Amino acid sequence: MSDPKFEVQMLHDRVMIKAEKDGGERRSTGGIVIPATVEQSNRLLWGEVCGVGPHARTVKTGDRVLFHPEDQFEVEIQGENYLIMRERDLHAIASERPEHGTGLYL
Repeated sequence: MSDPKFEVQMLHDRVMIKAEKDGGERRSTGGIVIPATVEQSNRLLWGEVCGVGPHARTVKTGDRVLFHPEDQFEVEIQGENYLIMRERDLHAIASERPEHGTGLYL
């Protein structure tokens, strides 16, 4: 007998995010190579929203969001790691909806 499958539904204003993999070493705007071993405590990360709760107002599934890596909880589902956080802990959304944008594009 097989185990039943359950769909994960986010509650309240919670957001499930799949963090983008850090590419390792980076280059500064001046062309200096910054190795992957350099830790930056104030560096924000980008991720893709995989699920939102019913009370999340501005974020939708598929949006790319900017967040601080220490403001979340981690969960593993089917071998993949996801981050769970409140919508208010997100810093920015990169989407095709330019209603209140900054004029900057990824």
